[in-house]
This record gives sequence, structure tokens and C-alpha cells, in this order.
Amino acid sequence: MSLMTYNQITLPAFMYGTAWKKEATTGLVLHAVEAGFTAIDTANQLIHYDEARVGEALVQLAKQGVPRETLFLQTKFTPVNGQDHRLPYDPRASLTVQVQQSFESSLAHLHTDYLDSYVLHGPYYRRGLGAEDWEVWAAIESLYDARKAKMIGVSNVSAEQLSLLCAKAKHKPMVVQNRCYAALGWDKDVREICRTHGIMYQGFSLLTANSAIFAEPDLRTMAAKYQTGLAQIVFRFSQQIGMQPLTGTTNQQHMKEDLQCERFTLSSDELALIETIGQ
Repeated sequence: MSLMTYNQITLPAFMYGTAWKKEATTGLVLHAVEAGFTAIDTANQLIHYDEARVGEALVQLAKQGVPRETLFLQTKFTPVNGQDHRLPYDPRASLTVQVQQSFESSLAHLHTDYLDSYVLHGPYYRRGLGAEDWEVWAAIESLYDARKAKMIGVSNVSAEQLSLLCAKAKHKPMVVQNRCYAALGWDKDVREICRTHGIMYQGFSLLTANSAIFAEPDLRTMAAKYQTGLAQIVFRFSQQIGMQPLTGTTNQQHMKEDLQCERFTLSSDELALIETIGQ
């Protein structure tokens, strides 16, 4: 199963996220690819990610016969307010230059000359889009125009902000990556905008943000019916409603189990039930 964006880029159905892995990052990326993941998500932000260690795994994979072009690599530009003192750019430079410096640094970390997806880690403001957002987005668009990134997107974005980007940007986002809460209808408002515009929605924290729903008897009934785990039910649900789920599991067994969620298909009644669970 694969997914497609409005600009005809195909994405794998599942993505491995590398946040909070620190020095274990290299080994975990190797395990994830060995388990069957072909899409890797990271960011040039040392508080939460170690992009260079993702790159070390990619070098080892190439030596093992897994070439760069068989993998989907996504990383992010993180504004100064999301960074600590270890910046991948000069904070005194213009935002346009900051994006360029961060992007070049990402290419060096990941030992590649292009990215499959380049994402703004989050707008500068909680509401609306400021001059900073438009300058950064224009810089990201120019990387897309130069074919250095096959697709571009935004993370941690509200429905209002995404609507503005879709209405006014030269290139609307091709991907949106948000934390996904069952209590909020699995980010229904943002997903609706994505569906309307052919934007790929990536959901993260599908398990950690929704631990309360795992006590739901209906979910347990489905897991028993399909002889699978509760996590796999949630991942399969997300795929079937048109979402690309992220998992950041550090457990090799769970990596394999999560990828096996494509072996069963939930009914429309079951999807409708999960869609409103925990609300």
C-alpha cells in the first residue's frame, strides 16, 4: 500500500520517526529498515533529534546494499524558538539564509544531495501566519522549485494556518504532520483540509497521545477479532482513513508487528466507531 500527494509523489504507507532516540538513533534506524520501513522522519533540531546519526545509519545501509533512492527521507527546518544553543544556522542571518543553511546541513548529515520531503517544523505563532512564516515558506518553496526537495510541508499547524497557506502560497503544502488526538476526532478539521487539497496527512503520537482509548472494550474486541494488538488496530485505522502513521517504537518486535497491520482491513462500521472513540 502506498499513498500519493497532489503533485504525484508516492509515499510509503508507514513512516519511522526518530525523535528522542539520542545515541540509539543509528541502531534503531537500521532495525527499522531491516523490519521493512522505507520512510524515515527526522529534523535538524538537536533538542529532540539526532539527524547526523540517522545519516550514519544511511551510510551503513548503503554498504549493506540498501541504496539511498529506495528510502523516503523527510527532515525539517526548525525555527529558532524550537532550538537550543546548538543551531544548524546563523541566528543573525535572514530567515531565507537560515533555511538554506539548515537545508545544506541536513544534506550533509544525511549524506544525500536531495530530500524526499522538507517540512517547516511549526509556524512562528500559535495563531495566524506572520511575516516570518511567509519568508520561511518562500525559502522552502524555492528548494522545491530547484528540485532539491521532492515535496514540502508543514508540521504542528492549525486548520486556520493551513487554510491560509493553501489559499496564499505559491505552492501549498504537500504534506502536513500533526500530533493526532482521538479526543479531537483525530485532528478532523486539519484532515478535512488535507483531503480537499490532496495533501498527505501524517499523524504522530497516535499511541502516546491516546493512551486512554486502549481501555475501550470495542477496541479490544477488534484486536481479538483480527488477532492483533491494540496499536495495530489504531495504525490500520489511520491508514484506512487516508493518513500516513508515524511510529517511533524502539522495540524490534513492535516494528515488525506494526508493519503487519496491513494484513487486515477494518470494516466501515469499525472505522466509524474508532473515528468517534474517546470523544
